[in-house]
Amino acid sequence: MNNLEWRNGDFPVSTQFDDPYYSIVDGRAETDHVFIHGNTLHERWQQMENCTIAELGFGTGLNFLETVRQWQEIKQGNAQLHFISFEQYPITKKEMEKALSHWPELGNLTKQLLKVWVPEETMEVEFTDSIRLTVHIGDANTLLPKLNFKADAWYLDGFSPAKNPELWNERLMQEVSSRTADNGSFATYTAAGFVKRGLIAAGFTVEKIQGFGQKREMLIGSKS
Repeated sequence: MNNLEWRNGDFPVSTQFDDPYYSIVDGRAETDHVFIHGNTLHERWQQMENCTIAELGFGTGLNFLETVRQWQEIKQGNAQLHFISFEQYPITKKEMEKALSHWPELGNLTKQLLKVWVPEETMEVEFTDSIRLTVHIGDANTLLPKLNFKADAWYLDGFSPAKNPELWNERLMQEVSSRTADNGSFATYTAAGFVKRGLIAAGFTVEKIQGFGQKREMLIGSKS
């Protein structure tokens, strides 16, 4: 389990990495800007029968829930979503509930996630008729090479590269690339130089765009 403390009363911060779980400005808006729009998912969902999203760092589950909320508004017909995430330091159900309580608009989805959340082991659940959630508990460096899937979009959302470089190393970016579909994409809140170089070396085209909140820049890109 990750060591978590609450700053300013109800803002979750990892004491292990001295890094917040989401933007203090607005975590849900950060998910929208960085990951959903960074991967141009609104436009792509309108053309997709099925979508696989993979994520490094499940954290509080906020990215998943906001993705589900928007997917349900945009998805076409009987389209299916598979959300695959990796989390080495899962939080407890009680911590998740408190962290997500900031967003009452996610209330019903939050309750649903809390019902199925089992942080002690890898879980795979049918979240709805059209959404499957898989959360691998453990180190992505060990787990990802053993798995066979192709993601249409990646959310690279581990703790800060400066504080948790193990989740941003070049070998792992190669594994990410090899599990990315043709014309698949990635987005991340960071613009760290070594992350950018690792993604380019892994075969992604990489672009810097405006970041969210206090972050001046972030990275997006696609499989070239």
